[in-house]
Amino acid sequence: MSSYRLNAILLLCLIMIACSCSNSSTVESNLGHVASTLDQSIWAIYQDSSGDYWFGSNGSGLFRYNGERFTQYTNVDGLVDNQIRGIQEDHNGNLFIETPKGVSRFDGDTFTTLKLDRSARDDWKMGPNDLWFSCNGRAQDVFRYNGERLYELKLPEQPLLDSLNINPIGLSYSPYSVFSIQQDSKGNILFGTVLAGAFRFDGESFLWIGATELSRLPDGREPGVRTMLRDKNGYYWLGQSANKFSLSDSTFKMIESLDFSSHFPEVDNLFFNSGISDENGDLWLVAFTEGVWKYDGTNWESVPIRTTVEELQIISIYQDNDGALWLGTINDGVYHFTDGSFKKVSFK
Repeated sequence: MSSYRLNAILLLCLIMIACSCSNSSTVESNLGHVASTLDQSIWAIYQDSSGDYWFGSNGSGLFRYNGERFTQYTNVDGLVDNQIRGIQEDHNGNLFIETPKGVSRFDGDTFTTLKLDRSARDDWKMGPNDLWFSCNGRAQDVFRYNGERLYELKLPEQPLLDSLNINPIGLSYSPYSVFSIQQDSKGNILFGTVLAGAFRFDGESFLWIGATELSRLPDGREPGVRTMLRDKNGYYWLGQSANKFSLSDSTFKMIESLDFSSHFPEVDNLFFNSGISDENGDLWLVAFTEGVWKYDGTNWESVPIRTTVEELQIISIYQDNDGALWLGTINDGVYHFTDGSFKKVSFK
């Protein structure tokens, strides 16, 4: 090989290496920026498989905490929207950021907005690696991502007027708007709506839970079914307050609607907007301004919260990879459960 040709090949290799390094450093430096603190309004909390924590704010985008510093990501970095409503991770380690305007996928380098497939809106299926989104109660839509496509689906319509005295005609919104999607311990997917009660999907068929307690209340309020959990005894707690149900393959039965005021006189009405089942099977539910409540299968108790805010507004509860519990709040950042109570986290 001539020295001229050898030099040309070496020069080409050096150029390729330089370009590769340049592109890599550009992506790293342009994606996100170091934040000095966490936003005060945090709606979603998630710990990924590598141990990093992610906090979704209500307008300031997404915050990543690696144990040393915060990195903040916004729509400038490719997020579809700065209002974050949910964070999930697939089996390949990609993060999926749910917002009122759609879903962003983060592969560690870039954000990509998932495109909707509306070709078969009644093609309901359920795979072992599927991710489900509601996008903050957008219209009547449910979204299923199978790793390749984001399908837009619709819940099956039910006789709302006859069963719940709800006339869909004339409403400015769909009664089937989905507020909550949760998977129970049997692998079923549960959908909570604003007025149409709740639905359970087992991969093949639906069970409609059309109870009046899960729809418009007698005083006219419409809290929506925002949390759905199965307790250690096999019962389901659904809806705006402590409504206990038994569900079979094709029917549901209302077991109990707990009146908290009879046990806790200082409590008026509880409307649970988020909940989890911990490693012991105990239920933890948050009631916005009425704190955190724990149910061990027999008894309910109010969980202490140490706060200096006059009225703490709790929007979500989350259990991390080690079983530790976190709260996301609208007005005071995040809280962590330690030594028998929730305390605000001051990151250093």
